Amino acid sequence: MIGHCALPRQFFGDVHAVFLGSCMQFTGSLFATAVALLVAASGAVQAQGTGWAPFASVTPIYQGKGDLDGGGDYSAWSTILRAGVLGELGAGRRAGVVFNYGYTDYAFSSPTAFGGVAPWGAVQRYGVAAPLSLALSDGWNVGLTPSVDWIHEKGADAGDSLNWGAIASATRFFADGNRLGFGLAVFDRPGETSVFPLLLVDWKLSDRWRLVNPLPAGPTGPAGIELDYRFDAGWNLGLGAAWRTTRFRLGNSGPAPNGIGEERGVPVFLRAALSFGPAVALNLYGGLVTGGQLRVEDRFGNLIRKVDFDTAPLFGATLSARF
Repeated sequence: MIGHCALPRQFFGDVHAVFLGSCMQFTGSLFATAVALLVAASGAVQAQGTGWAPFASVTPIYQGKGDLDGGGDYSAWSTILRAGVLGELGAGRRAGVVFNYGYTDYAFSSPTAFGGVAPWGAVQRYGVAAPLSLALSDGWNVGLTPSVDWIHEKGADAGDSLNWGAIASATRFFADGNRLGFGLAVFDRPGETSVFPLLLVDWKLSDRWRLVNPLPAGPTGPAGIELDYRFDAGWNLGLGAAWRTTRFRLGNSGPAPNGIGEERGVPVFLRAALSFGPAVALNLYGGLVTGGQLRVEDRFGNLIRKVDFDTAPLFGATLSARF
């Protein structure tokens, strides 16, 4: 459940800095991706002359009971904290540093699908990313974001949970605030090295309708698509779906000592947002996680067991602010 970067959308003049692609929600790669694309979209910061901007967010998440094929069920509570600063270096250059911490408490009940033993318990994550970007001519912006994260079950060896890598991206800004971009991410994480493409979209369909990727600060993760409608008085409503994967190092007990755990699913969600001026935003989420699967691998990434789970409810909220 842990992942995402966070900033109010209005920080970039309603430019949505997120991505669509085969990425991980709970890995160093996703966190860095959200940050990298957040900075790639920050050409609006330069245009608005906002300079350096500290920001922070908190996101509580609850995923309700999902029945496991083969017997048992599970649920999860999560809290995600983000804080950092992004700003100008002059000559079209932007940079920043973003810190993250997340904690997810998984609760398994009678998990006969896993031999009667819970595959994992509480999972935590902490890391840092250092985004860089450069504005070019003709509306183009390029970015590079290296990052390092540690993602593991509580009590596991942190040294075996290292995720590190970098993301390169290029974004083109068009009239009326429209934006399209692409990129490539390469990350070394427990049990595998991943390479995946990125696609950014933020396109105004009318005065009130906009097609975007989901907010990176939300509980669904940004790997998806969302249709937004803007109301008067600072409200907007979004309907979307996303792809979410959580991957982490396991502890030295359970069915796979020092192995790897993974949670997959497709959240379908409704989002309601309210802006409290230009610096604070509250986003409320409700939805379902469909197509879910839990996986257990050995320490080298070889599959031991995979179990599908039924559709589960999902609720969350994100409070974001810049200072």
